[in-house]
Amino acid sequence: MTASPERVVPPGRTVSPRVVSLVPGGTEILFALGAGATVVGVSHECDHPPAAANLPSVTTTSLSAGSTPAEIDQAVRQAVATTTPLATLDEGLLRRLRPEVIVTQDLCPVCAVDESQLAGLAACPTVVSLAGGTLEGVFRDIQRTAEALGRPDAATELIANLRRRLRNVSQTIAHRRRPRLVAVALEWLDPLFLGGHWVPEMFAWAGAEDALVEAGEPSRRTDWKELAAADPDALVIMPCGFDEVSARRQMTALIGLSEWRALRAVRQGRVYPVDANGLFSRPGPRLVDGVEHLARLLHGPPA
Repeated sequence: MTASPERVVPPGRTVSPRVVSLVPGGTEILFALGAGATVVGVSHECDHPPAAANLPSVTTTSLSAGSTPAEIDQAVRQAVATTTPLATLDEGLLRRLRPEVIVTQDLCPVCAVDESQLAGLAACPTVVSLAGGTLEGVFRDIQRTAEALGRPDAATELIANLRRRLRNVSQTIAHRRRPRLVAVALEWLDPLFLGGHWVPEMFAWAGAEDALVEAGEPSRRTDWKELAAADPDALVIMPCGFDEVSARRQMTALIGLSEWRALRAVRQGRVYPVDANGLFSRPGPRLVDGVEHLARLLHGPPA
C-alpha cells in the first residue's frame, strides 16, 4: 500500500470520499469539518460526537476492561518494549468498508493504530497521519484532513473560529489583571506522569505557566521529589483516556500519601480533576474547549 499524507483535489471539484478514522481525535476533526456523513468506520475509542459511536469499529484493544492504572502502565511499557501495538486492526472489515481516505496517527506507537499497520492492505486509499504535538500542529492536521476530503474552506473557517476563541480566553484573563499561576498537569497517577505536547500551551492560553514541561515536549514520568520541588499553585488531574469522574476516583488513592498532602496546591484546595478524554488527551478541536474549561477552573467564570 502506498500511503500519501494528503490528496490534491482539482480546483472547483467537490468530493465526498468514504472515510475511516482510526483515532478519536481524527474522528472529532472529521465531524467538526462537517464531514461526519462521509465516515463509514471508526476505532473502538471513538465516542464523540455520539453519532460516531454507532459506526462500525475496525479496531479492538488488548487492554482488559477495568484494568488499574498500574496495570495499564505495565501493558503500555510491555507494548513499547516489544513494539506490539495495543490496538488491533480488523483488516477484513476495513477492506469491506472500502475507504478512500483513512485518518490515523503518528504520535503514539502503541495506543492507537498508526500508518505502519496499514502497510499490508492491498487497496491504496489516501492516508492522513495526524502528528500534531502542539496546538499549531493540531491546526495543521485539521487543514491537511480537510484538503484530503476536498473541504479546505471548512478547515479555514474552523481554525479561524478556534483561534478566535483562544484569543477571547486570553483577553478575558488579561482584563482581570490576575497573576499567572504555576501549574502541573498529571497525565497519569500510578506511576506519576506529566502531561506534555499541547498541554503546556493550553495552560499558557488559560493564564497559567507549566512548571515542569515545555510546549511540544512529550509526556514524561516524574516523581514526588520533582513535584515537591516545583510545588505548583495548582494541579490539574487528567489521566489519559479517562473522564472527570474516573479522574476523581483515581485521585482518592493519593489522599493518604504524605507527599501528596505536603503539596501547596493540595493544602490550598487547588486540585482540579478534569475530563481528559473530552478536553485534553485527544488532539482535535475540543482542546480549545479544554482551554476555556481551564480558564474557568483557575480564574473563575467570566465577569
